[in-house]
Amino acid sequence: MPALHLHHGDCLQVLPTLPDGSVDLVVTSPPYNLGINYRSFDDTAGRAEFLAWCVDWATELKRVLADDGSFFLNVGAAPSNPLFPHQVLLALTDGLFVLQNTFHWVKSITVETRKGEQISAGHFKPINSKRFVNDCHEYVFHLTKTGDVPLDRRAAGVPYQDKSNIARWGHTGGEDKRCRGNTWFIPYDTIQSRDKERPHPATFPVALVEQCIRLHGKGPETRMLDPFLGIGTSAVAAKQAGVATFTGIEMDDHYLSVARERMGK
Repeated sequence: MPALHLHHGDCLQVLPTLPDGSVDLVVTSPPYNLGINYRSFDDTAGRAEFLAWCVDWATELKRVLADDGSFFLNVGAAPSNPLFPHQVLLALTDGLFVLQNTFHWVKSITVETRKGEQISAGHFKPINSKRFVNDCHEYVFHLTKTGDVPLDRRAAGVPYQDKSNIARWGHTGGEDKRCRGNTWFIPYDTIQSRDKERPHPATFPVALVEQCIRLHGKGPETRMLDPFLGIGTSAVAAKQAGVATFTGIEMDDHYLSVARERMGK
């Protein structure tokens, strides 16, 4: 169980109370400015105002992040507003962070096997449109201060499909694990009741956060932060990964109470 610090409040008020360089890893998903119905946040600000707000909290994140820290930012889009994730990214890399990796969180996919079978897996929200296709993925931007933070690629890797490659390639060191790459198929867990099991309009799976923790590679020594905690998914992932400390910030009292309940607090 990590040393747990859950704060009720606006991240722009709470972040300035945290010491410089006190966080190794940030994994978060801020409001998307797409008109999502959050309980305590107006998600309909003008785009310029929203991006300026993003720069404000990202500036504080850079201050509290260690020099070799990683900031994994999950951002989604609406089909009618496809530039939004890139606008956020451009704002946060204009003198603040360096984009070190871009990951594609694939929620639903159809693949063809070597035998020619088609397999569909995952969950997506169907779109009734003649202009747009179903949106089955989101971005996870890996931001760092310098762009050269070492990662533990194998910790977040996958076994070789062709085992002969283990001996053929010297860089494997005889280990049956390779870099997963930048496409992550991580479906949502199937639930019976959204109100009871996922009472938040925009969440990510625990497994997505766990992948970021493994990739960053500090293991139990990790000091982790989520400034937009929501119902505590990142806290659950931190607990399961056994990180040293976890700090979460959430302005909505109901979402925070759900997070506390999930963490047994």
